[in-house]
Amino acid sequence: MVEGFGPTMGRVPHGGALQDDGAPTSAERAGEPIRVLVVDDHELFRRGLEIVLAQEEDIEVVGEAGDGAEAVEKAADLLPDIVLMDVRMPRRGGIEACTSIKEVAPSARIIMLTISDEEADLYDAIKAGATGYLLKEISTDEVTAAIRAVADGQSQISPSMAAKLLTEFKSMIQRTGEDQRLVPAPRLTGRELEVLKLVATGKNNRDIARVLFISENTVKNHVRNILEKLQLHSRMEAVVYAMREKILDLENG
Repeated sequence: MVEGFGPTMGRVPHGGALQDDGAPTSAERAGEPIRVLVVDDHELFRRGLEIVLAQEEDIEVVGEAGDGAEAVEKAADLLPDIVLMDVRMPRRGGIEACTSIKEVAPSARIIMLTISDEEADLYDAIKAGATGYLLKEISTDEVTAAIRAVADGQSQISPSMAAKLLTEFKSMIQRTGEDQRLVPAPRLTGRELEVLKLVATGKNNRDIARVLFISENTVKNHVRNILEKLQLHSRMEAVVYAMREKILDLENG
């Protein structure tokens, strides 16, 4: 076990598996290893992660970086499937680097692995396009499981951080008042609104297709259009949007 790792990890919201579109899933990679870029300003921590991940046949560490600026350069050159990155680092932090990495390597999925349990860092990471936010207290087995899950299109957040998200969502609802419902952006079609509601409950593309009696490709196109229209980076951001606009009511969740 790498020093500083401990137990517990989970998904949000409500245990749902959120899928981001654009990057190939594990099934689409047809047996190829998941290519990981490790980014942390502590060399011993990076080495520990590399040793752990090297034991996994389906995971390959293709590079490492000691800060956000170097991470952007490495991501552009290596085009990894997963970027495992700390939040607070010298020169350039992980959240700031996250946005740039999404520009130079759009298919990369980013997992923030950090000691920071600050809500502000979690929200900023989601807005910047991160697909996961994990605390360094988790076990090494859970790190590898999270890498596989995110590579397969899911979003992962440590349970304590997920609880903070849900608390904030409920606070948003209370602040807006029961008789003041914010309306979603008028640019969304009726079908896109249906898809967004299902995305916000944690359903994956297959489940959404089954509920709406449409193909998975059609669902994927709808999700992509929703993200583009609302200028969002990920399905996690779509969940935040859905809660803020009261598209999904958490009072009964």
